[in-house]
Amino acid sequence: MQDGEEDLSLGDIFTEPPRPPTPPPTLATCTRNTFPDLKIRLVGSHPLWAHHLWNAALAFASYIDSNPEIVRNRCVLELGAGGGLPGLVAVQNGAKKVVLTDYPESVLIDNLEFNARQNLSPDEQHHVEAQGYIWGHPVDNIMRALPKDDSTGFHLIILSDLIFNHSQHDALLKSCDMCLISCTSSKYTSIAPCVLVFYSHHRPHLADRDLEFFRKAQGAGWVCEEIVTRKYPPMFPEDSGEEEVRATVHGWRMTRGDAGDFPHSNLV
Repeated sequence: MQDGEEDLSLGDIFTEPPRPPTPPPTLATCTRNTFPDLKIRLVGSHPLWAHHLWNAALAFASYIDSNPEIVRNRCVLELGAGGGLPGLVAVQNGAKKVVLTDYPESVLIDNLEFNARQNLSPDEQHHVEAQGYIWGHPVDNIMRALPKDDSTGFHLIILSDLIFNHSQHDALLKSCDMCLISCTSSKYTSIAPCVLVFYSHHRPHLADRDLEFFRKAQGAGWVCEEIVTRKYPPMFPEDSGEEEVRATVHGWRMTRGDAGDFPHSNLV
């Protein structure tokens, strides 16, 4: 290179437009009747939609507050927890152990741990743990989080607005089957171990594909029953499709065999 020539780096030759900065985290409030409001921090943006406090999570919080027997002294697993609202409400209603899980990415797990620290008392924090987990994968780490006297499985599994991930239905069902305690092993015979699935049809034209989750579950031997409907303002008002459909949260219960004496709540 001759004297006086400008030194060009590869970055000068192959330029890329600057990436926009990641939006800062946001706070969302869950207003409750029997407990102080919960402030849920949400990641600023994420391709797995963890930056929203979904209506299904709000309906879950109300349902657990109205039916604390479903979590009291029981072990609870939340898959795809996002901000972790339903699981935190379970802790405050006396759950023995709550494991919050989401995709194993530090920004998601750190945020779950932050929300636990900010919303739970020091004693309550001893009853909750956050882990990274990919649906359908081995559950050894999750099961190790259980107390020794309840080490065979969880009494309640929470799926909050997950079934719009149609390609993941089989993986979700596999995780639920591996983690739910059997009715014969459960010490709490008055309430059958179950999976609670709360969701909205965010894309009404794909509602049948959402419901395919329950058809697959029934084919695998699960007993599925809708137990809750509740209306909220739609998550994305500008979206297409009938607003009434997009504004409705549905809650389903999935059990193995006899559903047992499970408390219901009319949240409409």
